[in-house]
Amino acid sequence: MTWFLQAQQGAPTMWPTWGFLIAMFAIFYFLIIRPQQKRSKEHKSMLESLSKGDKVVTTGGILGTIIGVRDHVVTLRIEENTKIEVLLSNIAGKRE
Repeated sequence: MTWFLQAQQGAPTMWPTWGFLIAMFAIFYFLIIRPQQKRSKEHKSMLESLSKGDKVVTTGGILGTIIGVRDHVVTLRIEENTKIEVLLSNIAGKRE
């Protein structure tokens, strides 16, 4: 009988450690990775839908109206006679 009890008191299993690691990965995935991927997809689809006449804001805080889109460059009118070119990736979002 004592040999049976001694066999059970051997080295601890790795299941609690693996369970903790899997739980931490799941927490990171659902709280950090997945929401960031969703925001990235929404931003990409917004950039693809930009067209002439849309009012936008840049990541630098510049407000303007799109007057031209070509490749990866957007031309914005920020005042009556003021135009600037901005990289498409620097458009933060549309404004109303």
